[in-house]
Amino acid sequence: MELILVVVGAILVTAVAHRRGLEPALIIVVIGGLVSFLPDFEPPELDSHILLTVVLPPLLYSAALNFSFPTFLRNIRPILGLGVGLVVVTAFAVAAVSAWLVIVPLTFATALVLGAIVAPPDAVTAVAVGRKLGLPKRVMAILTGESLINDAAALTLFSIAVVHVAGGHTFIENPFLLFGYSALVGPIVGAALGYSTLWIRRRLANPGLETVQGLVVPFAAFITAEELHASGVLAVVVAGFVVGNGTLGAGYQTRLQERYVWNSVDVLLEAFVFAYIGLHLRFVLEDLREAHESLGEVAIASLVVLLIVLVIRPLSVFAIFGRNKLSAAVENKLSVPVPESGRGALGTKRRNRAPGKWSSRIDRRSLSWRENVVVSWTGMRGVVTLAAAAAIPATTVTGEPFPERATIQAIAFVVSVGTLLIQGWTLPVLIRRLHLSRFSDDHAADRAEELKAERVVHDAADQVLAQFRADPPENLNPLVVAEIEAIIARHSHDAGEMPDPEAHTKRSEVFSALYRDVLASQRAALIAERDAGRIEDEAVRAMLERLDLQEAGVSARLESRL
Repeated sequence: MELILVVVGAILVTAVAHRRGLEPALIIVVIGGLVSFLPDFEPPELDSHILLTVVLPPLLYSAALNFSFPTFLRNIRPILGLGVGLVVVTAFAVAAVSAWLVIVPLTFATALVLGAIVAPPDAVTAVAVGRKLGLPKRVMAILTGESLINDAAALTLFSIAVVHVAGGHTFIENPFLLFGYSALVGPIVGAALGYSTLWIRRRLANPGLETVQGLVVPFAAFITAEELHASGVLAVVVAGFVVGNGTLGAGYQTRLQERYVWNSVDVLLEAFVFAYIGLHLRFVLEDLREAHESLGEVAIASLVVLLIVLVIRPLSVFAIFGRNKLSAAVENKLSVPVPESGRGALGTKRRNRAPGKWSSRIDRRSLSWRENVVVSWTGMRGVVTLAAAAAIPATTVTGEPFPERATIQAIAFVVSVGTLLIQGWTLPVLIRRLHLSRFSDDHAADRAEELKAERVVHDAADQVLAQFRADPPENLNPLVVAEIEAIIARHSHDAGEMPDPEAHTKRSEVFSALYRDVLASQRAALIAERDAGRIEDEAVRAMLERLDLQEAGVSARLESRL
C-alpha cells in the first residue's frame, strides 16, 4: 500500500512540476525529503538489489528502442570516451581525493564505491532540455549514446568495489578480465534475446501480446546477463537496439502501443525513484548522526565530491578537444606532400587503403568549442546514482555493517541534488547564450528536416506506384486500377472512398496490398536515410509516427464502417 501511495504522489508532483515549467526530479526529491520529517513517518522499504533490477532495465531499454544503432556507431568515439573513459576517470578521482583528504574515514576501496556511484551522469534531463531547445543532432546523439553505456562502466566498477569491501569473491578475480568478460558476454546475451523476441513476435501477430512480451525483455536480458556474471546494462541496451531496429516488421498497432507504453513507464519509474530516495532523507541523516559526532564533516566531504564532479567533466572534455585541435595543427604543419612516385620524404611507400566497412561509418569530426561547452556541462546525476546508493548492501559477508554506508548515501544525495540544481537550471541559459539552438530562426532547421522526410516518403510512394502502373494486376478493370492509384497517391483517408477490407473483392485485395507496399517502402526509405546520416533521427521518428497514425486512422475508419 505504501508503494502505491508513493507512486501516486510522485505522479501528482510530476504533473504539477510540468505545468509550472519546473524540473520534476528535483521537486519530487525536495517534497519527499520534507515528507520524511513528518512525525511517525515510516518510509517504504525495498531490497537493495530489487531497486536496481526493477528500475534500471526498462529505462535503458526504452532509450535504446528509440535510438538508431548506425547513429550510435557513427559517434562511437566520443560516446566511448564519455561513457567509459570519463566514468572511470571520475570514479578514481573521487576515490583518490576522498581517501586522501580523510575528511570522513573512507578507505580507498570504500571511496571507490562512492566514486562509482557518482560517476555516471543521467542524460535524461540534458536530452530533454536539448530536444526542447534544439541542440545540434550530433550533440544529442552523443549525449543519448553516453547515457546508454556509462551505467555499464559505473555499475561494473561499483560491483567490484562492493565485493572488495563487503567480502566474498567475483566470478573472475582479475578486475580487467572481469570488465572485458562483462563487456563481451553482456551484448551477446542482449542480441540473443533481441532476435528471439523478433522471432516470437512474427508468430504472435497480436499487438497486445507483443507489447506485453516487450515489457518482459529488459528484465529478462538484465537478469540473464547478471546470472552469467556479465553486464546486465549492456545486455539491455543491445536487446533494445535489436528490437528497435526490427520493429518495422511489426504491425502499426504494436509500434503505437509500445511508443506510448514505454513513455508512461519512463515517467512512472523516474518519479518513483526520486520519491523513494527523498522519503529516506531523514533516516539517512539519523544514521549519519549515529556514525559521526558532527554532520559538518559529511557536509564538507559532500561539497568536495560535488566540486570534483562539476570540474572534472569540463576539464576532460576540453583536454580531449585541445588534443584533437593540436594534433590537427601539427599534422597540417608538418605534413609532407607525397610525390607522384608514391614514396614520401623518407622513402616509404604510400598506402592507398580504402577504409573498412565499419570504420568508414565513424564520424571523425571534432565538435566545435561551443558544442564542447554544452557537453561539458551536461553532468547532472540522477536515477542511477540514487538507485546505486540505495543498493549498497546493509552488511558485509561477516554480518558487520557495511563501512560508511550512510555517509556514501548522503554524499550521493548531495551530489545528485547539487548537479540538478546547478547544472540542470543553468544549462538552458548556457545553450541560449551560446546561440547553439537550431531553432533560432523560427524553427527553420526543424522544418527543413521535416521537408526532407516528406520528400523521402513521397519519392518512395512514387516508386511503388510507378511499379504498380507498369505492372498492373490482371483481370481488373483499368478504370479501377487508375482509381486505386489516384486514391493512394492523394493519401485520401475518406472512408467512403476506401474499400471494405472484409469484402474480399479483387478491388479490395489490390488496394490493401498496394497500400501496404507503399507504407513499407516509405518506412524502409526513411530508415535508410536516417542510417546514412542524411536526415536526423528526430525527424525520422516523427514521420514514422505519422505513417503509423495514418495507417491507424484508415484502419479505424474502415472498421467503424463495418
